[in-house]
Amino acid sequence: MAKKIIQRFLPDHEKIKNNKSLKIFGSLLHDANLWHLNRRSARGAFAIGLFFAFIPVPFQMILAAAFAIPLRVNLPLSVALVWITNPLTMPPIFYGSYLVGATILGQHGQAFSFEPTIQWLINSLSTIGPAFMLGSLVCATVAAIIGYFGIDILWRLSVVKAWKNRHK
Repeated sequence: MAKKIIQRFLPDHEKIKNNKSLKIFGSLLHDANLWHLNRRSARGAFAIGLFFAFIPVPFQMILAAAFAIPLRVNLPLSVALVWITNPLTMPPIFYGSYLVGATILGQHGQAFSFEPTIQWLINSLSTIGPAFMLGSLVCATVAAIIGYFGIDILWRLSVVKAWKNRHK
């Protein structure tokens, strides 16, 4: 059941293999284990995808693929999960990451105002940057752990439910 639900949302293998940004991996994309969906590959893909979704860097899909290939987890799932942070969800997720980092560093009440300029970005790296990066790393790690164990539990429950239905 869990496998069917996940497969419904996964992009086509050929579409991913022909993605321009993933061409740098060349023949590594032809490993059949990268496209196979089982409990092990799904939980690893969830961990990788969720981790890189919370890391504020460009090319998150390439980073997720770069980790999915040597770990031999489901590539489409790990690449698709980084889109949790999309243009609509980035502001609240990254602001939440900043708040987590500020709380850990004890920087409460630090006011800032956003300006869409390069100068503001450079100045912000020294003021809110450390809290933001620490918070992003903490949130990424927590999301990866929850994703890893969460999909493992859901997968096991799905298998138990299928076995019970067969016995009826």
